[in-house]
Amino acid sequence: MTDPAVERDAAEAASAFAHPPVLPDASAAYGEHPDQVIDFYTPHGGGGPGSAPLVVVLHGGAWRAPYDRQHVTPLAGFLARQGFAVANVEYRRGSSLPHQGAGGPVAGRWPETFDDVAAAMDALPALAATALPEADPRRTVVTGHSAGGHLALWAAARHVLPLGSPWRLAAPPALRGVVALAPIADFAVAEELEVCGGASAQLLGGAEHWARRLPFADPAALLPTGIATAVVHGRDDIVVPPEVAESYVAAAAKAGETVGLTLLDGVGHFPLIDPAADACAVVSEEIAQLGW
Repeated sequence: MTDPAVERDAAEAASAFAHPPVLPDASAAYGEHPDQVIDFYTPHGGGGPGSAPLVVVLHGGAWRAPYDRQHVTPLAGFLARQGFAVANVEYRRGSSLPHQGAGGPVAGRWPETFDDVAAAMDALPALAATALPEADPRRTVVTGHSAGGHLALWAAARHVLPLGSPWRLAAPPALRGVVALAPIADFAVAEELEVCGGASAQLLGGAEHWARRLPFADPAALLPTGIATAVVHGRDDIVVPPEVAESYVAAAAKAGETVGLTLLDGVGHFPLIDPAADACAVVSEEIAQLGW
């Protein structure tokens, strides 16, 4: 007998991935590697320079090579139709070769995945000024789904990285906030639940590097940030179970910070990035509350 939860997840994934890719209005490189590129989407409805909040999108896919930014272009187009200026960021992910014993591609590259997200965020204001003049970098909201939700939380926490980290900022990033969508936000809990086949440990380079690298990568260890943060998660998510988000929110509270958590009934992992799903409208509203 087929598990109803698995059937629902497959149907939700099929819906999210059924949309045709939405081509950007402009693209710009933030480095020399082919994956160091950002696609820009002009807000619908017009407006002069600096008229729209800038939404930075970091895609998911367990930090693995087969999953690139193309699968979130429908979300980027949807947000542009809501009046946001959108930047869809690509970054280096794991190799396409199977990980020994994992049965799938390696998740992430250390340190390249983090190098790229830091470089993209640092380059964005200047790149957007040319490629997306409607964007107001003073009203920047970072969002990301799944592994991208992790990267969004991490990007907002660079000022609290351990001393000596090459990605550490001297001051908090100029962000209005973060909206993390089903994020892999607590690596210890994610590993306990075997999220994405142990992708969190792979991202850090394996068990031998876990303890040393965790403080530099795990959002649950990078608190408080002082950056407004909202998490949206489906209660029925079997890819990244909501316990991962709940643990992150609890860690934030313990650190003296309030993180908003919206749990959506009857929603799994993929409706959060599916423009045809009601959950995507919730995501847009959460972004609007921070950006406008």
